[in-house]
Amino acid sequence: MVVWWDSCRIQATVTRQFVCSHLLPEEIERLDRPLAFGDGLTDGTYWEWIDEKAKRIFLILLDLGVPDQVFGLVDDSWDDDDLPIPLDQIERLDLTATKDDKVEKKFYARQFLYLLKFVEKGDHVVYEDPQVPPIDVVDKRAGLSLNSVVDRVELPNRPGEILARRRIPIRTGPGALTEEEFAREISQTRNIENGHLVSYFASYTHRGQGYVLFTLPSDFSLKSLLVTMPGSVKSLAKQDRRNMLMNWIHCLVDTLCYLHSRGLSHGNIKPSTILFNTDNHIFFADTGRLSMEAIGNTSEKPTFDKESYDYAAPEQWYRPSPTHSAPHRRSTLVASSPSTSSNNSTFSGTRGSSDGNHSGSTFHPHTPSLNAQAADIFSLGCVMLEILSLLMKRQTRAFASHRAAKHKQAGRGGAVLDSSFHKNLGQVESWMAGLAKDASKKEDLVFRGAEPMLQVVARMLSMAPHERPTAREVEQFTYRILTENCQITEPHCVHQYGGWDFGMGGLNISRGSDDFTIGTTATMTAATAIRRYSGSSRQGSYRPASRRPPSSSSAWERGVVPGEGSSSGSSNGSGFRPAQNTRTGKAQSWQSYMCEGSASSIAGADST
Repeated sequence: MVVWWDSCRIQATVTRQFVCSHLLPEEIERLDRPLAFGDGLTDGTYWEWIDEKAKRIFLILLDLGVPDQVFGLVDDSWDDDDLPIPLDQIERLDLTATKDDKVEKKFYARQFLYLLKFVEKGDHVVYEDPQVPPIDVVDKRAGLSLNSVVDRVELPNRPGEILARRRIPIRTGPGALTEEEFAREISQTRNIENGHLVSYFASYTHRGQGYVLFTLPSDFSLKSLLVTMPGSVKSLAKQDRRNMLMNWIHCLVDTLCYLHSRGLSHGNIKPSTILFNTDNHIFFADTGRLSMEAIGNTSEKPTFDKESYDYAAPEQWYRPSPTHSAPHRRSTLVASSPSTSSNNSTFSGTRGSSDGNHSGSTFHPHTPSLNAQAADIFSLGCVMLEILSLLMKRQTRAFASHRAAKHKQAGRGGAVLDSSFHKNLGQVESWMAGLAKDASKKEDLVFRGAEPMLQVVARMLSMAPHERPTAREVEQFTYRILTENCQITEPHCVHQYGGWDFGMGGLNISRGSDDFTIGTTATMTAATAIRRYSGSSRQGSYRPASRRPPSSSSAWERGVVPGEGSSSGSSNGSGFRPAQNTRTGKAQSWQSYMCEGSASSIAGADST
């Protein structure tokens, strides 16, 4: 590690004993003599001048091997306030008997080591070329470096706190930003901070490069976990690992509540943007032009990201014309007429014509703007389903193959099969039914939460954006599942954002039904609604004793969906996108008719 000379270190180091240890005996004696200048008008000594005004100068001279020159500099009234001295003025110091450009240049460079400008939380520091940013590189890991633009660093003024540093060229061109763009991105990014979200810490520019320091450097991603379990997870006891996975779901939902409550959306939720470290602390990657994905992409040509496509909401992708074979991300949608499957052994959202062999999945660009927060809910539902599959020891490769099964045709070769969630919701439902069946055979309390959690996921994967629950609704029900079904008494994240909490009173618990299907008022017939939710459904409603207290006037009583305020097109944070086309009270149908699951699950929860 480099020794960084802050004011405290300089004051503590340059003592009389330290100075004397680098001077000859006759020079030590001179320290106590009166200053040569001043014509007797001052009674100060050379040591007093050094001690009070020239400690940095003494250290620089010591680095140059000429500590005795301090007396000449004091005679000429040089002190630390004169630093930094321009290169063309250093010859006035008379450091050597004859002019020595090499020594003068060395003095010029060394003085900046004792004039450090430290980076503090929230700062943006502009360093001039000769200045030295006090940053210690802790780890340059090839697997995470993205062409050496990402590394781990530590600030000497904040020892023990490891940060992720990203480097962005300040210029025009792909993979770079102009000074104005970099400043704008920093201004937006610094407003977002959450314990489960890669957040801005500080930034600086130096020698044509922009550097951004972020919290929460990652070791793994959910994408890698779904393939190979790292030691930090594998070493956990079986029960602790199961509890951790359920807690992870709640942490992610709670963090999405934080973003949505600020009128923002994440916009890029997928396994590779769900990160965690060796302490098994999970968090979202940031998005935007400062994200690792953005700075790692130096191509001018747009590329197709299959993972983004697979986990995107259906309204985010379209085929513009028969001449374009690859799907394109879109910002608008045409609402299709939703319909709901009501088979007794399946989970079902409102799918519309979502299967890959239907033409109803083609969207038109000239339509109302995309609801970015509703799209987040769909993508997070996909991620939650992957985590639940991991809990049940199902392989992600098998899940992808299952989703694409209906696209398989006889013969050899051909394009990559479409394994996206939004094009294969029927296959997703049958996979969920299999998970629920497996969970019902388990005795561990954690598995009692699997079935109701799958029901939440089913609503999140609804084809129609307005039929999906809000992040706050998902968080409330997820919290309830963890505390009551899974008996996890202290979920990791318990927050309330924006000062509102509409409680659980609107959730009805249906008993005596083994139907996994979740319906909404928009898709259920009146007869079905009466049959499924009459009688004992009201008696089954309850509020968890450990639940956070609701506000005095709930959002539903006021007829307002909280946390979905208008963004007015402005960004309140980093690359996280302002929400558009806010949802209305249509989501109430999901809350009013949410069913916790089979009778066995409810009975299990009551018995605990």
